[in-house]
Amino acid sequence: MLSAPPTYALWVVGSRSVETHDDGWPAPGSRFEHTQGSWPVIVHDETESAVSDPPRRLELIVKARPVLVARVVVDLQPSGTGTRIAMEEEPMSGFLAPFVRVPPGSLLTQLRNRLSLRRLSRISEAVAAVT
Repeated sequence: MLSAPPTYALWVVGSRSVETHDDGWPAPGSRFEHTQGSWPVIVHDETESAVSDPPRRLELIVKARPVLVARVVVDLQPSGTGTRIAMEEEPMSGFLAPFVRVPPGSLLTQLRNRLSLRRLSRISEAVAAVT
């Protein structure tokens, strides 16, 4: 799922669509264009891969300018017969960055990321069941 940019719109909470992506995704420096939000705040921007160490780690610079630019780190660790996924988000800039750094903004970000990981898990399990 992490290596297929079109799937991000299915599991990332707040994502509306993924329009285009570089063929080399998730190689460092590769990007995909996306749309975030809902009316009346819809933002079209891009996500860039900063670090890619498949199948263990992916660091992204997620841009929804001018609202927020954040570094998102996804760590994957084998766990029994599956994979444990952890996601951390650090705001870098944008007018919401100061709000996201402290409660309740940081708590809302954690909640959104947990919901995203639940969606990712459900989709991954469904795909594994059919293959």
